[in-house]
Amino acid sequence: MAPRPAWNGHLRLSLVSCPVALYSAVSRSADVRFNMLHESTGNRIRMVPTDPETGPVDREDIVKGYEIEKDQYVVVTDDEIAAVKLDTSDTLDIERFVDEAEIDRLYWNDPYYLAPDGDMAVEAFGVIRDAMAKAGRIALGRLVMHQRERLMALEPRDRGLVAYTLRSHDEVRDAGEFFDDIPKVKADPEMVEIAARIIAQKEGPFEPDTFTDRYEDALRKLVEAKRKGRRFKPVEPAKPVETHDLMEALRRSLGRPSAERRKPAAKTARPKRPSKTRRRSA
Repeated sequence: MAPRPAWNGHLRLSLVSCPVALYSAVSRSADVRFNMLHESTGNRIRMVPTDPETGPVDREDIVKGYEIEKDQYVVVTDDEIAAVKLDTSDTLDIERFVDEAEIDRLYWNDPYYLAPDGDMAVEAFGVIRDAMAKAGRIALGRLVMHQRERLMALEPRDRGLVAYTLRSHDEVRDAGEFFDDIPKVKADPEMVEIAARIIAQKEGPFEPDTFTDRYEDALRKLVEAKRKGRRFKPVEPAKPVETHDLMEALRRSLGRPSAERRKPAAKTARPKRPSKTRRRSA
């Protein structure tokens, strides 16, 4: 079954536009999820909406409210929310082009695939995509999705476009809140040099297929062992080596070969690397 688009509308570059569909580029279907069960009966627990005074409430009696003061709400209806409509509700209008380096990585958020919606849209979509590729810049535009207007960053990939939601300025915390209290200490140049050599030992290509969620894997093993009635034996995590001599720890780390040097990886066909988005996908 084809995935449902997260948004449908038009992509517009000046007077050129075409219908498009936006799809999430990531999937969480493989996540290990647990349900709430009654310990005695084994039945799945249902979360019943409840009024603290009258008890259980029917779904059709629930309305939306915005809290303006403690326990004081302004009630709004779905029709009133739908009436608040912007141009970006139906159109992703490209407003400007910027260099990728100008966008702080703190602002990059979720990735999406943007594709033409229907055969009639393919030609105009191709013109916009190829013009963007020729410009070599990131396109910025806005759209309304999930009741929020979001700034989008678009760039060509293969025969389509990749679109990233960008966090708004008020979502990103000031780094000074966390870094200003760090004491100003000048690191020992010799220690820095040894640390740089350790980093050089660990250099290698980014191969996303080798990065798996080991915690999720361990949870699956736990579930499988329980299903088969076996006792699950967790692996004891390695304890960090404690040392009070930083220079000695650096020297010992430099002399220890990395896992990649101890055991050469099997040669596999490496997938084609994405161009500029690889560090954001990481």
